[in-house]
Amino acid sequence: MRILSVFLLICTSTLFAQNKFQDIYNRLDLQGSTTIYDYNKKEWIYTNKKDAQVTSLPASTFKIPNSLIILSNDVLEDENEIYKWDGEPKFHFGFEFKVWEQNTDLKKAYKNSTIWFYEKASKQLNRKVYQNTLKKIGYGNNDLSEKGSDFWNYGSFAISPKNQVEFLIKLYENKLPFSQSTIEKVKQIMISEKTDHYIFRDKTGWTRQNGKDIGWWVGYLTTTDNIYFFATRLTKNIENENPNFLSGRKEVTKDILKDLGAF
Repeated sequence: MRILSVFLLICTSTLFAQNKFQDIYNRLDLQGSTTIYDYNKKEWIYTNKKDAQVTSLPASTFKIPNSLIILSNDVLEDENEIYKWDGEPKFHFGFEFKVWEQNTDLKKAYKNSTIWFYEKASKQLNRKVYQNTLKKIGYGNNDLSEKGSDFWNYGSFAISPKNQVEFLIKLYENKLPFSQSTIEKVKQIMISEKTDHYIFRDKTGWTRQNGKDIGWWVGYLTTTDNIYFFATRLTKNIENENPNFLSGRKEVTKDILKDLGAF
């Protein structure tokens, strides 16, 4: 009876949390899910546990493992090596990205999600190198059958929100098959926000698949006394306009983290 009572209490608490967090999604008219891992408590927190297991293209969130792979295989001299812009306008799904139209190093390419930079670097590596490394680090479904070089935005390569978080935990714990120097370089590149009390290391992503916009924000928040790993994935029909879609990736995540008392 006691075990049953504890089980029911856990289920009730989980359902309450999911409903409460769903209100944050509803306020912005967003669909998707947020998966969080509380490092100190060793606790998974889901707004939608089922969606956390569903896979889709990683889009530019793949720039986290890709940066590790590129640096560890000496494709670049270091994170400061510059690739020259070819002078051509740069588009992604019909939208011109002026910020991509400049000479770029890995640090800037990561910050600006510069696809052409990562495509150029990735072309220097055999797909088998990617497949073998991704298998070792346990990232995604390892389906790299896409013929184009941008296999993280097109094709059948896919990862779930929970898998994203599992990978980030291994990155934080330095349990990936890369040198400490390479890991530290990427961790530094990942920093998007830093104060005296917390640091966000993260990456956004946006792609389109099967008539849907897919928007990601993955990363981890380091505070003075804990670490929170997160993966938010939003989806919507391409034809549906929602001004909150891209900004909402971060907004819903931060609201949930604040609700959890993370920062």
